[in-house]
Amino acid sequence: MSQKIKNPIGVFDSGIGGLTVYRALRAQMPHESFIYLGDTARLPYGTKSKETVCRYAERVARKLFEEEIKLLVVACNTASAAALPYLRELWPDMPILGVVKPGVQAAVEASKTGRVVVFATEGTIRSGAYQREIQKRALDMQVQGIACNLLVSLVEEGWGEGAEVDGILKRYLKRITLDNYDVLALGCTHFPVLIPALRSLLPPEVALIDSAETTALAAKRYLQENKLENGSSVAGRDRFLVTDCAERFRALAPLFLGGRDVDGVDFIAL
Repeated sequence: MSQKIKNPIGVFDSGIGGLTVYRALRAQMPHESFIYLGDTARLPYGTKSKETVCRYAERVARKLFEEEIKLLVVACNTASAAALPYLRELWPDMPILGVVKPGVQAAVEASKTGRVVVFATEGTIRSGAYQREIQKRALDMQVQGIACNLLVSLVEEGWGEGAEVDGILKRYLKRITLDNYDVLALGCTHFPVLIPALRSLLPPEVALIDSAETTALAAKRYLQENKLENGSSVAGRDRFLVTDCAERFRALAPLFLGGRDVDGVDFIAL
């Protein structure tokens, strides 16, 4: 058990957006080590079928488990919605956390009107994961999901603000037909980069929710409850892996990490 305590936490996303979750995990658990894997060769997951996403997620998870991680965080809403049960069937003895349930919990707790809008990829909206999980917790809550595939492409290009971004956000916001909503849940880990732009376009009473912080707290709680926390006083070490475009990942990482650069990004073939 003592050796497992020192093992890293694995984090994966279809691309670079999961760095928002990694950032929250790192802040909550500074003494843990992390391996982040961005499946940039197969981005985006959001437009793919469930079967395809499951196949991609299996490859990534297998690679991370080969690295002897002690916990897997699926930092991708599309993969969490489509592939989480499948991954848990393949590795029943391994702890695997997704980002949908933590995001749902935060949205439910934040809403006073019981009306929530979810911005996510086509795959996440099509799965009904957010709608289903929200109504499990509160049957009378109303939910509108809006597929926003173009926002992933914007963020992957490093565009988080500007007139063009505002124009596209306004078009998606116009699709909202749910009256009196007071929560906009960001059901894609790319979207927190757009929070300043969204905040400027939304009424002040609408709360913006992303799952990064609640996912990090859930991961920390799991390690505590299972006595897997790394008790070292030394800061953890991190590795960043991608399946394509390592230089591009390195260049865009500061946008997701509050200006911080990543030390090195390694290419792997999956």
